[in-house]
Amino acid sequence: MSEFLPLMIDLHEKEIVIFGGGEVGERKAFFFCDRAKVKVISKEFTPGLDRFHNEGKIELIKIKDIGENEIDSFLKKAFIVIPATNDPVFNEKIATIAKDNGKFINRVDDIGDIIVPSVISRGDIVIGISTGGQSPALSKFIRQKIEEVITPDFTDMSRLQNEIREKLKTLVDDQKKRRNILWNIINDNEVWNSFKESYEKAYMTASKHIR
Repeated sequence: MSEFLPLMIDLHEKEIVIFGGGEVGERKAFFFCDRAKVKVISKEFTPGLDRFHNEGKIELIKIKDIGENEIDSFLKKAFIVIPATNDPVFNEKIATIAKDNGKFINRVDDIGDIIVPSVISRGDIVIGISTGGQSPALSKFIRQKIEEVITPDFTDMSRLQNEIREKLKTLVDDQKKRRNILWNIINDNEVWNSFKESYEKAYMTASKHIR
């Protein structure tokens, strides 16, 4: 049984430090840049990383030689550290220093403290799929299968549920009754079909459950 536990973490204002400006570093920066402060440290950077930097999404720090003191200084504000250079020995050194500093580590060549899952994002709906690092290909396959089921209508239903839930708080005192109403709306095919016409039509259809 995997020792990893899926969690949703608010990374707003958290710093992600990536060592390595190659394709792997670019992929990690792309994943985190819209959710956290991303800092990439390397001798050189891919065109993609340069583009992210020019768009103000990440910070690039170009440094020729990185010793232990430099690594230490870059980790001071880090929440997650990602050793992503093309040197396994150097990656191990970064991971060791990060661990000694009590930082979360996401490894690209081994299993660290944090595994980045394959992610499905539909508005407020976020689904992460992981095989504990055993099979990234299977994670991707599962994601593709789930994406066939989680259509854009689910985003609309999430919005609808939130709006109806807030409305029910002012109209229905009984929490169990509110929960049952929301559940009945989710299971109402007429509501789901109404999304194809408009969100407003679906809202009106769902509102029938309140009366």
